[in-house]
Amino acid sequence: MIGAVIVDFHTHVFPPQVVEGRERYAQEDATFRTLYESPSATLATAGDLLRSMEAGGIDVSVAAGFAWRDAETCRMHNAYLIDAAARSNGRIVGFCTLPLAAGAKAIEAEMRRCASAGAKGFGELRPESLGFDLHGKAGRRMADVAQELGCVLLLHVSEPVGHAYAGKEGLDVGAFYGFVTAHPEVKVVGAHWGGGLPFYASMPEVRQAFDRGVYVDTAASSLLYDDGVYERGAMLAGAEHVLFGSDYPLLTQKRSWRRIEESGLDEASRALVLGGNAARLLGLS
Repeated sequence: MIGAVIVDFHTHVFPPQVVEGRERYAQEDATFRTLYESPSATLATAGDLLRSMEAGGIDVSVAAGFAWRDAETCRMHNAYLIDAAARSNGRIVGFCTLPLAAGAKAIEAEMRRCASAGAKGFGELRPESLGFDLHGKAGRRMADVAQELGCVLLLHVSEPVGHAYAGKEGLDVGAFYGFVTAHPEVKVVGAHWGGGLPFYASMPEVRQAFDRGVYVDTAASSLLYDDGVYERGAMLAGAEHVLFGSDYPLLTQKRSWRRIEESGLDEASRALVLGGNAARLLGLS
């Protein structure tokens, strides 16, 4: 893999005021409280991410926002992501959050504002946490605007079985599948292996959904699956539909990409998963 680009498609960074004011934000936002109330849950800034990338050999990282309920907090976080990306000399790609609890007009306005400022996508979106109907009128409009803007939607998706963990509650794999099949023209990524969607790809209609352009990322794989997941997932979905993601700072970037490097994937597949697919999807030179 020497010389191949390494793109971490799933990381999280927060503005310094959120890191320093963790307790206040945990009191004000139920989803943030679930994931980050404990001081042991690491919060990272853009500077922390860049240092992690240097230490871990990561060329580019997608830095995603958070599923805030308050629209003004969404805008504050997005301003930080856009500025961090602009200052990074191409090393950080900003995926802004959306005010899913604020209504369709507010969502569309924020999508257009962020895209015009350089955002390439929106995520990690948690519609279930905010009572947002992904299949309703507002969900359809969000998909239409994303397509128009050429932006990617990164959705948090949960596997329906297995052990419980903070933040598991969310978009079910079936609901995710329903969304991507209803909007085949939209560039959509299902976080955390899309809640296990590749493992249904022996069904012809599910494999067709991947062939039309659905992607999944590998974020938090070591907390969910054994090391065989990379071979199995890439075989079923197609290696060209799998994106390396660490879920930094939950997991370290270096160990996360080394896990793929040391998997049974062949060299061509590893090159696609570790960066080739992301570079194509994001239009990176």
